[in-house]
Amino acid sequence: MGGSWAPSHLQLLGWLWLLLRDTCPVLGAGPATQAAESPGPRAVQEGMNSTVDVDCRKVRSLNDSESCVFVQTNPDCWNDGGYLNYLEGIFCLFSPDLLPLAVILYVLWLFYLFLFLAVTAEKFFCPNLSVISITLKLSHNVAGVTFLAFGNGAPDVFSALVAFSNSRTAGLAIGALFGAGVLVTTVVAGGIAIIQPFTAASRPFFRDIIFYMVAIFLTFTALYMGKVTLAWSLGYLGFYAFYVFTVVLSTWIYRRHSVAVLSHSSPDPPILPVDSEDRSSSVANSYDYDEYRPQLHDEESTVWILTRSLNPLDCQTWKRKSWYWKFIKVLKMPVEFLMLLTVPLVDLDKDDRNWKRPLNCLQLLISPVVCVMTLQSGVYGFYEIQGIFPIWGVTVLVGTFLASVVFFATSNDQPPRFHWTFAFLGFFVSALWINAAATEVVNILRSLGIIFQLSNTVLGLTLLAWGNTIGDVISDLTLAHQGYPRMAFSACFGGIIFNILVGVGLGCVLEASRNHTDVKLESDGLLVWVLAGALGFSLLFSFISVPLQCFHLNKVYGFCLLFFYLTFLVVALLTEFGVIHVGAG
Repeated sequence: MGGSWAPSHLQLLGWLWLLLRDTCPVLGAGPATQAAESPGPRAVQEGMNSTVDVDCRKVRSLNDSESCVFVQTNPDCWNDGGYLNYLEGIFCLFSPDLLPLAVILYVLWLFYLFLFLAVTAEKFFCPNLSVISITLKLSHNVAGVTFLAFGNGAPDVFSALVAFSNSRTAGLAIGALFGAGVLVTTVVAGGIAIIQPFTAASRPFFRDIIFYMVAIFLTFTALYMGKVTLAWSLGYLGFYAFYVFTVVLSTWIYRRHSVAVLSHSSPDPPILPVDSEDRSSSVANSYDYDEYRPQLHDEESTVWILTRSLNPLDCQTWKRKSWYWKFIKVLKMPVEFLMLLTVPLVDLDKDDRNWKRPLNCLQLLISPVVCVMTLQSGVYGFYEIQGIFPIWGVTVLVGTFLASVVFFATSNDQPPRFHWTFAFLGFFVSALWINAAATEVVNILRSLGIIFQLSNTVLGLTLLAWGNTIGDVISDLTLAHQGYPRMAFSACFGGIIFNILVGVGLGCVLEASRNHTDVKLESDGLLVWVLAGALGFSLLFSFISVPLQCFHLNKVYGFCLLFFYLTFLVVALLTEFGVIHVGAG
């Protein structure tokens, strides 16, 4: 049963987060509503002094000759994580006349990072999580609200972990989590009702929306207090554990009741009904890997297997697809090739379980190097043992030894008995890739916020929320179009509950345990309260209107939600630019 394997599941997540606890960069930003005043000579001189922390947004008020020195010497402009220094690139490498070009390049790179996150999570992170849940013999309900929810919300959670590493960028995490919540509960839920009107399941609806409203209330209270204590953040994780317990218990009671009713009403053997959330989590277990499924041959050479396994493109599929699919595929191919080269992938639906001996042995050699080079942006990889031998060299030796043992102890046509362990390796490597990409995303957004004088909250509720939830939007609306609106509607709330409880809870637990202090939350003035209020009002609207409609959701309900989101977006932007503000008296 799933309960007996719960300790192993928790230990697995604990090991992952202990591995990632030091990967968060230190980022800085302030509210955009406070206009950056032109600093005098003293302020500029303080910015040049590395011991003084001056708001990095003041760089926009400096002369062109001073901007580069300011971002290089001011601690608030530095990043302790990430591979690229975006602020230094803008103000030192590009001339002021080429600033629009730099911004365009950064935005394109941001979109490609979102694509990187989507491909890694969908095709490598989630499938390995599914294999792990099956290996640990977790039930569908437990797997659906833990491992699979973690897989679907990986970009959101990792972005939150990175942003919560510093109080000045906590608004980015809050904005992204709240913004994604408003987007999913209005645009996605409304789009489902417009595409396919349906009758929602009453019990899962009340359960999920009540839990989510409590989670929003906890976050609202933390914002009001201006900090998150260790006990408060542990309460987030405990509340999510209670949510998992409630899902499992309610499903068990529902099944017992259904079996009893059917056994008394019909002499035939009862047919066990499938609950909506059961089907939602089951759907998440199915993944399409036709592109990576090769033509089978009786005898294949090792070189041929390796070459074919690293090819992310299937020629037969390419010929029958549209130009739009081909364009997206060309963009995805470099990411897919990199993931195929570095991330082991186990597929239990295949006869050979996706066992490719030469590729898997090559991954044993490369994956440890990837781990040390993505952890803390490669800082640990270049650390030298006693000043002589670097860590990455040790991992190469260890990987070479493991790859050699596996290569000579296995065959091409039969997966070994320990093949399931590759799913755990693929899980950790893909998690580190996602964390590295999320770090770059946060750094780019912070740089764009400094350039355009935007607050972290508005960047979180727009670009970061849109980028991280675009996959969920497409998948849920596709499910509705295929005739499964109930399943898609249930998925709207299950994922965002995990994101906010685990994203805020785990991010603050790691930060509080590392610094032994409370996590400070610096709200961006009125905007963060507009965001929290909009999310609470949207949930309250659905909580009241759906039962009044007898749980039948029609197109009118959907268009009302879409109108609400557009109104919220306009109000949020007007608040950001100071058109809507609180009067002085």
